[in-house]
Amino acid sequence: MKVAILAFGSRGDTQPCVALGAGLAARGHRVTVVAAGRYGALVGEAGLELGPLSVDPLRIAESEEGQAWLRSGPAGFVRGFRRIVEPLAERLVTEVDAACAGADRVLAPALGGFGHHLSERYGMPYALLHFQPSEPTRAFPNPLVPLRTLGGWGNRGSYALVERLSWLLLGRMVNRLRDRVLGLGPMRDSPFRRARADGVPVLCGVSPSVVGRPADWPGHVHLTGYWFLERRWSPPPELEAFLDAGPPPVYVGFGSMVPGDPAATAGTVVTALRSAGVRGVLQGLPYGGADGACADDVFVIGDADHTWLFPRMAAVVHHGGAGTTGTALRAGIPAVVCPFFSDQPFWGARVAALGAGPVPLPVRRLTVGELAGRVARAVRDGDMRAAAARLGARLRAEDGVARACDVLEAC
Repeated sequence: MKVAILAFGSRGDTQPCVALGAGLAARGHRVTVVAAGRYGALVGEAGLELGPLSVDPLRIAESEEGQAWLRSGPAGFVRGFRRIVEPLAERLVTEVDAACAGADRVLAPALGGFGHHLSERYGMPYALLHFQPSEPTRAFPNPLVPLRTLGGWGNRGSYALVERLSWLLLGRMVNRLRDRVLGLGPMRDSPFRRARADGVPVLCGVSPSVVGRPADWPGHVHLTGYWFLERRWSPPPELEAFLDAGPPPVYVGFGSMVPGDPAATAGTVVTALRSAGVRGVLQGLPYGGADGACADDVFVIGDADHTWLFPRMAAVVHHGGAGTTGTALRAGIPAVVCPFFSDQPFWGARVAALGAGPVPLPVRRLTVGELAGRVARAVRDGDMRAAAARLGARLRAEDGVARACDVLEAC
């Protein structure tokens, strides 16, 4: 098969797609990963083709305007979406269309319904990629809803609510793009409901050891396990020297999330780590002005492979992105989750429920005392460390990529 995999967003969204693509390529399929140009090296390292996108969603999110938009609340989010994203959407759809035109199959996230539109245009089958359990169920609410439970019917209804709001936000723009770029007629209903009605395969790249498969999921939804990418990454000698110079440190990094005052947050984090009596490795936080050892107990890093780094930590502090959460759990060490928004509170709650970390600490409530207390517990609580180690061993024994490839080849 010629397979096109659409990877939008952060590295945490893109790297699992590359892992899945590498698994398919190892079975003789030709794979193109459609992603922002910044991930070209990651894609090429895996032996895959890049369908480059000049529109980089992460660059938008990391900008000052983008961060203000993401923190603006529901009404502000809608206004910002139309102001920031819609002007770039036609170019994005044009580039995705060109990259996928010759594919035999498309693997796409639910966002925007790209898989459905491309299938309608070219006739190829498609499958949906989920990085959180997004199929309707009575077991728990939609991960984008920051509540533990709404009861069986309420839980299931929350998925319809999120999908309806998404279509109200995107529907008119989607239909304009279907007409202008793809030459397709308008859709009266959302592509999400259409996909379920058609039984489109869903690959959910989450481990059943982290989220149990709900009993009411249909057979075309597959909980495959995580899609981890094994990379050949060489750490800088200075980092290795720092790790060798003392006990395992605590990693702190928030991925593509940017706190309101990054410098102040960095100061709070370092003070909290010292209060907890641990060394620290910081990523993405402006402390000390440059990468490298900023003090005997603090090392600041740039780009790093979390699969290599996390097993060498005593604990990790992160934002709760789906990819980072999976990598931290697989490392078998406790995690302190500091969610910002979206599905991050869901993952923070799962980590705590599994006994692999303390109660989440939302970033808006980040203080020296709150963070220091959670870090100290993560490092010194024997039961928590044992639970994290057991879960990590189970995740390392899984092969989610192989399971996902089996499903795709059987469809």
